[in-house]
Amino acid sequence: MVEKTDEEIFALAGPLWRDLVRSSNEGKYGEFVRNFSSSFALTMDQVAAGHQFANSELARSLAQEADALGIIRRGEHVTVLYRQRSTRKPGEWLGRLVLGYEDGKVRIFGASIF
Repeated sequence: MVEKTDEEIFALAGPLWRDLVRSSNEGKYGEFVRNFSSSFALTMDQVAAGHQFANSELARSLAQEADALGIIRRGEHVTVLYRQRSTRKPGEWLGRLVLGYEDGKVRIFGASIF
């Protein structure tokens, strides 16, 4: 993954980020984790995720548009940073998407909004 150009990484990351935003807004846990690496999926407790979807206004009101800010390469993974907004809450948040390969496929190894 780290050998790819920024443009190639943004092209791979964009659809994955948009899918996370959409499934978070809809509270669809199964769709939310479908591109997670096996190790990341194990850390994502369905009960905790369901609670987050139900109780976090931010997690259910993410704007579909996000601004890609940059890429950090480390080890076998890349971190793509986004400026994320909400449709209901004023302000901006930092989105983080960690990508790498698992069994030859691009998978999500981390995702968060700060």
